[in-house]
Amino acid sequence: MTVPGGRWIQHWDPEDETFWKGTGERVARRNLFFSVLCEHIGFSVWTLWSVLVLFMGPEYGLTPADKFLLTSVVTLVGAVVRVPYTFAVAVFGGRNWTVVSAGLLLVPTVAAFVVMEPGTSFSTFLLVGMLAGIGGGNFASSMTNINAFFPLRKKGWALGLNAGGGNIGVPVIQLAALAIIGAGGGPRVLLGVYIPLILVAAVLAACRMDNLASVKNDTGAAKDAAREAHTWIMALLYIGTFGSFIGYSFAFGQVLTTQFGRTPLQAAYLTFIGPLLGSLIRPLGGRLADRYGGARITLWNFVAMAAATAVLVAAGLARSLALFVPVFVVLFVLSGLGNGATFKMIPGIFQNQALAKGLTGEGAVAYGRRLSGASMGLIGAVGALGGVAINLAFRQSFLSVGSGTGAFVAFLAYYAVCFAVTWAVYLRRPATRTPDGPDGPREARDRLGYARV
Repeated sequence: MTVPGGRWIQHWDPEDETFWKGTGERVARRNLFFSVLCEHIGFSVWTLWSVLVLFMGPEYGLTPADKFLLTSVVTLVGAVVRVPYTFAVAVFGGRNWTVVSAGLLLVPTVAAFVVMEPGTSFSTFLLVGMLAGIGGGNFASSMTNINAFFPLRKKGWALGLNAGGGNIGVPVIQLAALAIIGAGGGPRVLLGVYIPLILVAAVLAACRMDNLASVKNDTGAAKDAAREAHTWIMALLYIGTFGSFIGYSFAFGQVLTTQFGRTPLQAAYLTFIGPLLGSLIRPLGGRLADRYGGARITLWNFVAMAAATAVLVAAGLARSLALFVPVFVVLFVLSGLGNGATFKMIPGIFQNQALAKGLTGEGAVAYGRRLSGASMGLIGAVGALGGVAINLAFRQSFLSVGSGTGAFVAFLAYYAVCFAVTWAVYLRRPATRTPDGPDGPREARDRLGYARV
């Protein structure tokens, strides 16, 4: 049904197999595609300054500490705006808000185009960098929107694909910068490329996406999600996965130029590889979580991340670029894999909680969808704050010891904490139980659309 101001779908029941196979899957996939497109450009704008700082040579008068502070501010704003962006979907509709949020990306892009020249004050760069943070909010609204379109049994794959396609915006803008730097172009050329792309994405979202009338504004859901201990536990884990991904995406190039003496062009040849592979593998993390359980994949992923970080500490002490770069890329891949697995846990946790409360059928599904959708914005926001912490840790490490080694030691300790929490809360003893035990009989799980945490 179409109403003035947007395209609205009045009935949406993806858990109904007949509905899903008849029309639901086709509509959900179409919305997923254009959601990925807009979120992809949002990520590019959010991480724009990780690229622009590579253009900013001595003539800009910025120290390495200034650049890390600049990228930290951008990451911080991107984390904070994720909370209102999450609930904007319920207020305005998924399609409507995607159009608006895509159009808003013009503001930081045009502003950066205007000020990007030597002689601009550091405070001005900080202000314009803060504007770029709104690109980080697109992830939260996109994930909340797509979460409502897909059935529980498909959420791991769908959310992983949505987020992974968005995450690829990070290496894409880095590749674009590499091409422009290599051709002798300046930062305004890069910005000039993205301005028309933003307009195209907004128009396509307006023409091809839909609003779900069933996603109503529910302030009670936000309050309930904030009161849930699992929301904050998952936020802590998401700091370790997504916080690592976005933080390293901002910092990789600066570490190469500051610690290993690479030129901006040499750094640009390497910085895109990690974010690209980390983005591509995120849907696989969701798929593995669908099959084996998100907690198991997350647990062993943190073990691998800690091992990789330990090698990075050794590489930093030995000043071995040949060891540092491939292991850092591996760490990116692991952060992407963990992103998909960790985010998949969220719907399963609240679905389990519904079953533990004695809810069944559509009541259990509705409860799980309500709380998981509301919690995603909070978890995504806190997780993105991990990117702020990573850049601040690098800044302090370079100021204190002249390298990033001290920061990597801190990251290693955090991954150990995440491992312990995942095991203690979600694997040692299930936090929520179905009426038939930790998992319940397979038949009940299948009937209720149950997915393992």
